[in-house]
Amino acid sequence: MVIDPVARRTDGESVRIAKDVLCAGAAAKICLPDGPEEYARALARRGHRRPVVIGDDRALLRAVALLHKERDLAGVALAVVPVGAPGAVALSRALGVPTDTVAAARTVLDGTEQSLHLLTDDSDGIVLGGLDIPSGTEEDERPRRRKRSGGAHLPGPREGSDNAAQGAPEPLAPEEGPGADARRDAPAAWWRAPLRKARAALALLTPRTRPAAGDRSAPPGHRLRIEADGVVLADLDRPVRWVSVTPGDGADGSGLAEVVVHWQAAEPPVRARARAVTVSGADFRYRADVVVGGPVRTRTWTVQPGAWRLTLPHG
Repeated sequence: MVIDPVARRTDGESVRIAKDVLCAGAAAKICLPDGPEEYARALARRGHRRPVVIGDDRALLRAVALLHKERDLAGVALAVVPVGAPGAVALSRALGVPTDTVAAARTVLDGTEQSLHLLTDDSDGIVLGGLDIPSGTEEDERPRRRKRSGGAHLPGPREGSDNAAQGAPEPLAPEEGPGADARRDAPAAWWRAPLRKARAALALLTPRTRPAAGDRSAPPGHRLRIEADGVVLADLDRPVRWVSVTPGDGADGSGLAEVVVHWQAAEPPVRARARAVTVSGADFRYRADVVVGGPVRTRTWTVQPGAWRLTLPHG
């Protein structure tokens, strides 16, 4: 039983409940890693025991990636008890794992192992649930003008300004500081780095609304070449809004990915099923489950049928 440190910090009560249910139903060895290296060692020392991850989607992805790196993913049946905010366990829910702590823990004890597909890319990355191209974060990277407020000030000089030479504080929008009553003699802004990290994490977890096709407010389309098993679905001369790729659930036994190309114009999307999908074009980002990758100019994703096993409820 590998308990992710983020789960221990954010929802200790759910972690305790999961431990109680699991330990009451089976012999368990509890591992409390504090970082990636300890997490990897805990999985490497599992022996013949079945690894159970208690944590959010990132903890699950970390475990799958480590087992994939060991080339032992197909031989290990994973189980997970999701712990985290709804957005942080959306992948686990989509895979069929109960998000209620007690129900998930009972599934670990009484559930059934199911083989699932995944996608691997040409950089040895993995995708369990789905892929979006572009990532949906591009609009966040455009330069923004920060609002200024005369009533609140950042305790510290601004680089490259006359105020920096004089040690004068930088004006700060109220929502970007610990409060609008920040004093000019306040200590260094220790909260800025955690604030940036929190905003970045929130941007990844917050679902983004795609503009409707033909919407004049929609951003320009993306010029990408999409190939599915060598068949060109879209080329650079025709902008697309976005592309989604899912590895499929394996129910039909085909071992093919579902590819959907959404056009910038108001017309039906193109759908295809393929073993390998290649996307190329100008630098683009992509969202693989909860992780944003890129920018890259080309990337190929290949379906690995039945590449991993997850314990899910019966039926």
